[in-house]
Parts: sequence; C-alpha cells; structure tokens
Amino acid sequence: MSCRRRWVLALAWSCAGACQAAMTVSGQVLHPGPIPLAPEARLLDVIIASQPDAEGYWLGAAWLRRPLLERQARLKAGVLFDLQTLRNAALDAGRENRAVQAARLYQQVQALPVTGRQVAVLDPVAVEVGFAPNPRVNDGDQLIYPPRPASVRILGAVAASCTVAFQAQRQARDYLDECPPVAGADSDYLWLIQPDGHVTRLGIAPWNREEGAAPAPGSTVLVPLRSDDLEPPTPELNQQLAEFLATQPLAEVTP
Repeated sequence: MSCRRRWVLALAWSCAGACQAAMTVSGQVLHPGPIPLAPEARLLDVIIASQPDAEGYWLGAAWLRRPLLERQARLKAGVLFDLQTLRNAALDAGRENRAVQAARLYQQVQALPVTGRQVAVLDPVAVEVGFAPNPRVNDGDQLIYPPRPASVRILGAVAASCTVAFQAQRQARDYLDECPPVAGADSDYLWLIQPDGHVTRLGIAPWNREEGAAPAPGSTVLVPLRSDDLEPPTPELNQQLAEFLATQPLAEVTP
C-alpha cells in the first residue's frame, strides 16, 4: 500500500469519530457539550439527548446557526453605518449631546458578537407535543439554555445603560422611571426585545399609547434616538438596532 493511500485511510479513520456532525448544547442541561447528529436530525432529537433542566428559563433559550452569520453581519454593519451617519449629522446641526449618544451606542454595538441566532420556540415540552415546530438542525449549530435572570436592561437614548430589577406585569415604559430618556430621544415610541428574540415597537406618547406584552425577565428596552430632525435622517436605524440586539443570547451563567 502506498504511503499516500495509508495517509488517506488514517485520516478517514480519525474523522470517523472526530469529524461526525454535532450540535453543541450549553447552559442548564443535564448533558452539555457536543451532541452527535444523525442524518436528518431534528431539534427534538437534540433536546432529548441534552435534557434541559425542567427549572431552566426556556423562554430565554437561543439557537445559533452558521447560515445566519453573514446576514447578521450585514445587519450589524448597517447599524454601525447609520450610527456614524447620525453622529456626523448631529455634529453638523450643533446637537453635541445626541452625537455623544450615537458614539456611545456605536461602541456598544461594535463590541457585540455576530451570533447567528434563529428565532424559534425552544420550549422542550412544546416541541415534543407538537405545539412548536421541530425543524432540522445542522452541524455546528449551538443551543443555549440560560438561567432565569432577575432584571431588565434599558439602553439607547438614556444617560447611561441601566439594569433594573424585573417586576411582573410592569409595562416597558414604566421601567423608564428608573432610567429616564435624555434630550434627543424619540418620545413617541420604544422598542421591546423579549428574551426569546421577538421585537415589538410600542407607542408610549399620550396619542399612541399601547399596553402590549409586559417585558419578561431578561428583556431589553431600547429607547430610540431621534433622527427626523437631522440631515440626512436615519429612519431605519432604531428598528435595525432592535433586531440586532435580539440576536444576542442571554448569559449562560447568572452574573
């Protein structure tokens, strides 16, 4: 047998185990780590193999997928471009405080990773009984089941980002009492990012006030920056910023 053929066979043998398709599961599960994937494997197969903790925070679970990385990288780049545009427009208009807000948000977004998060219902019971879809999973996917947090984050057009204690049934706008908006904030709307990745715009002015779903533990409330009084405006910035924030999974350990 030639040396080349022996080398190829050795590589194939070593890959028989090490190169098997797998999905990594972490957080509050009984069996964390790589879960080998059979052909045509689905989400429920991985859930059964990893066994998420029945006391875990299933609402905050996150499924990360490689095919979504490129799209979310473009989303992040667009947000950063708009924040830089807003900063420059604010400086040109003499609104230095708003320029500072945009610069701070730019730094915060720049530091966030591109995750490939797929919005999905990851409640093990819902998937098992058929109340939620049971999609295919792929090699390199990740599944995270975090602990239940006890706070809500507020960021955006505020003096400094805040982390405040979660209160059941408290409306998103009411959290602003502890983290008030600054001049240059959009006073008509805010964005609510729930821990499952769902994003909602809520009216908060007297003329458009909406109740909406209350923030769950681990939610993020985004106070949007105004840009309609600047040239050029950045009308898509706040929605795209909220959508990018929704791609960030909760921490896998309690701070």
